[in-house]
Parts: sequence; structure tokens; C-alpha cells
Amino acid sequence: MIRKAEKRDASSLAALSIEVWLNTYVRDGVSPLFADYVLSEFTAQKFRNSIGDPNLAIWVSENRKRIDGFVTVCSTATPSLANCSPLEITTLYVQPRHQSNGRGVELLHRALDHCRGHGGESAWLKVNAENSRAIDFYLRHGFNKIGSTHFVIADQAYENYVMKTDLRHPVARPASPEDRSIKNVRFGSFASV
Repeated sequence: MIRKAEKRDASSLAALSIEVWLNTYVRDGVSPLFADYVLSEFTAQKFRNSIGDPNLAIWVSENRKRIDGFVTVCSTATPSLANCSPLEITTLYVQPRHQSNGRGVELLHRALDHCRGHGGESAWLKVNAENSRAIDFYLRHGFNKIGSTHFVIADQAYENYVMKTDLRHPVARPASPEDRSIKNVRFGSFASV
């Protein structure tokens, strides 16, 4: 089930974000740099503030009444590139063990429907340049790489691709089980390192 996030979801969203972020980006053990970033960025209070922010829309995916993924759209984002709208999908995270059940597809389409509802002609996101599975997922769902930028933590910079989709020409929603089953995709656009 996909529903709007509520303030009571804040701690679950923080924990899920830490799990997905570490699983996606930390490959050689947890450094103090990454630990400090994750523990300061993904807090229940920050999520409570985000849920109350009128410029953000957050939807959660529930599996047996527990959150297993979420997507966030910012309607007033500062575009990374000149030809981007203010509609940015800032985060699309799905718990690794739930990534093969179509949750990511459902969340993405909910975010794109929201962008269309705000009169957007396009939406964009950033994804780590080394996250080939997420890049392939977005390409299959109508996004195109239009440039790059960097995600910076302290003095470290990591290349991110900027990807954009035309909301006026939506890609058909997948109907077959193999299209809905995106195995081992690590979604992440919020903290793409």
C-alpha cells in the first residue's frame, strides 16, 4: 500500500534511510565521515520537519503495516541544470529485501503523478554515477541522462548524473511481473555517493 507520510512515520523513515544509504554507498566499511553524515542527516526530527513542509510531498510504501520504502518530491527545488524544472524527486528508497516486489515502480509513479498534478512538464533527479542498477531503472521508466553534478560530503565529491523525464509523454506502467520485479536496485537520489 502507498500512502502519504505522517509525522508518526518519522523514526521509521530515518531508520530506513540509514539502512538503504549504508547498503547502497558504503562498500569498504563505515568511515567516520560516512557515519557522521548518516547520523546527522537521517534523523526523526528532520523527517518530522519534512513531513510538515508544504514544498515537500512524501509517500511511504507499507508491507504488512510496516514501512519498506518511500519517495520524496520537492516542488521548489533549485535545478541542478538550467533546463530542469523545480520538480525534483529527491529521494526514492526501498529496503533491499523488498526491492523485487514492484515497490520502487509504484513509488516512482506516485511521485510522477504528483508532479503532473502540479502542472509540471518535466521532473528530474540525481543518482550516483556508479549506481548502474538505479540508473537502468530510471532509464526504463522514461528518464534520460542530461548532465552531471557532484554530491559533496566534507571535502569528498562524488559524481551524480542528473536525469530528467518528460511528464507530458508518460512511459506506460509495466504490466508484466518481470518488468515490476527490479531485483537488487538500490534507489537513491537524496544522498548519492
